[in-house]
Amino acid sequence: MSAIPSDLRFLKSHEWARQEADGSITVGISDLAQELLGDLVFVEVPAVGAVLEAGKACAVVESVKAASDVYAPVSGTVTSVNEALSDAPETVNQSPYEGGWLFKLTPSNPAEFAALLDADAYRQVSEA
Repeated sequence: MSAIPSDLRFLKSHEWARQEADGSITVGISDLAQELLGDLVFVEVPAVGAVLEAGKACAVVESVKAASDVYAPVSGTVTSVNEALSDAPETVNQSPYEGGWLFKLTPSNPAEFAALLDADAYRQVSEA
């Protein structure tokens, strides 16, 4: 399995969340998720301004194999989306933790971030 960045938090469903210096949260799918899906051909992200609820489907990633829902790791309001993915969804495959991020949000309940899996806990879940 690839390296799992220690500064990220995760859902069991393979979404990652990174808390930025300004308090916003950047969200994407893990390296394992993109690997399991295969070559991505389409990414649908939530609209800027959308209000998301933790644990609810909010985006879709589609590969040559399957389509998969992406779940919000924390509740909040979407502040930006990765527009580049509409023309280059494969960026998620190439750089899931950097260039392949999906969207950013302002959390409505910052405590939800602390409740997510840390890298070690995610590693255990994903290897099970």
